[in-house]
Order: sequence, then structure tokens, then C-alpha cells
Amino acid sequence: MKNKYLSFAILGLLSLVSCQVPTPKKDALKNIQARESENSFHRFFSDTSYWNQPIPEDAETDTRNESWINMWETEPSGINFKLNCDKWTIPVYEVDSTTSVYKIGLLYLTPEEKFHWHTTKEHFGHGKGFDSVPIPKTASPDPEADSHMAVVDRSKNLVWDMWALSKDKDNNWTSATGMVYPLYGSGVFRTDDIGVQDGESVHFYGPSRAAGVPAIAGLIMFDEVAEGEINHKIAAASRFCGYKEFVYPAAWTDGFTEGGMPEGATIQLDPNIDLSKFDLTKEEIILCKALQKYGMVLVDIAQGQAIYAEGLWGQPGKSWKGKLREVGGISQIPYNCYRVLKVKNSVKMGDGRSKFQSVW
Repeated sequence: MKNKYLSFAILGLLSLVSCQVPTPKKDALKNIQARESENSFHRFFSDTSYWNQPIPEDAETDTRNESWINMWETEPSGINFKLNCDKWTIPVYEVDSTTSVYKIGLLYLTPEEKFHWHTTKEHFGHGKGFDSVPIPKTASPDPEADSHMAVVDRSKNLVWDMWALSKDKDNNWTSATGMVYPLYGSGVFRTDDIGVQDGESVHFYGPSRAAGVPAIAGLIMFDEVAEGEINHKIAAASRFCGYKEFVYPAAWTDGFTEGGMPEGATIQLDPNIDLSKFDLTKEEIILCKALQKYGMVLVDIAQGQAIYAEGLWGQPGKSWKGKLREVGGISQIPYNCYRVLKVKNSVKMGDGRSKFQSVW
């Protein structure tokens, strides 16, 4: 069927029963900053970025969609898509010219870590141009083991993001990965520019996300939810990302499931589903509408199916409590209410360490 969206709309009628990195031009940048000066949140990346495009009405469903939904339904936890908003996510801090700047050191590997990552390299890697980073005094990375963090300087049109970031007693910072890129650029890294080779982890070359995408890409931000609309694609992860297969906007993958979903694949919530059938908060409905209009993109593997909301550590007055729930909100919506859009021009390369060591 040529128009898979139409078929999805028809299925949506049954769902009530069955649904169990270039810089933008200066003028464009000035326009964006002018809108921000009106105290409204402006989404990350350029308006033409893949991350900011609604799903076309005639978008097709991938022929492997049914088998992928069947994979999701074998999820050991028994939980549908859940939200990472209080842990295992990414805090984002605003900085400016007054923020103290710190040189970020490299994170060196122990012999055990070299074995785990199936590498002879001495350390993880920072991307081109990443060196010193402005970090607010109140900033704190995610307290879980991944310790992600990102900082945004809107006046300079720059973002820095890091994975495994830590500070020692002498105030020295180190991170496993580090990237710096335009805030209002494309939001997409090119595999050739990263320099990663087939079989390696992209984390040795700078990107914090295993799919080789910016860490802030697709994050649900507190301020945009407070304003009542999310107008971009959402970042998600899955236990069942495919082994050595990725698709744009991803630049790499750490998936380990044979026949699984490629990282970079876009997933859409049925636009015709009646959201009133679920016990959702106002903020969860805002998220669902974005999942219907823009969809979500697989950016990493996880022990479950996760959607990422901004971590709010070090930001007094902001909390997801009573707004977005890890479980019990959108996790009420069954997997068969989603579809994976047709995967086009996928690349058969990626991190191969899962064939040698256990990923977890």
C-alpha cells in the first residue's frame, strides 16, 4: 500500500478496541534570538533540522514493524514506553560570558574497562574543538553511572555535551566524551567527520549518545512543556536496537539485537488514538501530541524502552513531579499503538563489542 499513513489512520479507528553540523545564516540566528528575547522557549537546532520536522501525512510504515512490536512486547520488565526524567537522563544548563570556564580532562581506561569495551585505546575521546567548557557552580551531572550533562550558550550559538563527567576534590573535571557544536545548526553529526571505524564505539570519538547524535537532540525540556507545546522529535532508547544498522539522523549504533530496530529510526504514536482513554496529566498529553505529530528517534540502547526528559538537578523551582511520571503515565499506552516509519538507506556498520562481551 502506497499510503501507509492512511492505513494507520484506518487502524486508528480500531484502536479504541484493539489498542491494548553547519551554522545557520546570521539573519536566521538573529530571528531566533529575537524570539527568545520575548521570553519564550525556542527549540534546539535550525527550523530545517530533521529533529524539527513533523511526520509527513504520507509517511510509510516499515515492513518490519510488526516483528519489532513483537520484540517490544517481550520486554522483561513488562513496562511499555517509560520516561527517564529523574535519573538516567541529561541535565541542561544555560551559560553566558560570566560563567566560569574549566578545561575538561580525558577519562583513561582501566584494564578491565579496556576488556569490556573491546579496545586497546588508552582513553575515551573528545571531539574536534572540545577543550574548555563553561560550567555553572550549581551544575550537576546525572547522578547515575552515565553522568551526562550539557551546557548551552545561546548568545554564542554553542552547545557542549559530555558523558561520564565528574569533578575531583581539587575542582578538576574529566569526561569520557565531549562534543561542541552549533545550537542552531542541523543537529546531525556525519559519520565521516566523526572518524569512527566499523566495530568501534563512537564514544572514543566524542559523541555522548551511542547513535552519534547530540545529547540534547530530542530532549523534552521543562520550559517548553510549561508553555504547552513540544514542537520537535523526541529522544528514545530501546533494549532491541539492531546490531550494526543505523539510519539518519543517527551516525552510528551500539545496538546488539539481530534484526532489531536501527538506531535513528523514527517511531510514531497513532495520531488517531483517543488520549482521553488513558489517565494522563496535562503534561503527558502534551508529550503524546508531540509523539503523534513529530515522533521519537532511537538514540541509544537501554534496559527497557525509555523516553528522555531534561534532568532538573541544580535547577531550583523546577520539578517533573506531578507532571511527567516515569511509569504510570504514557506507559499505559500499549506498544501496538506505535509504528516504526519506513527505514530508508540504512548503514550496516556500528559498535561490535556485543559479540565479545556482555553489553550490560
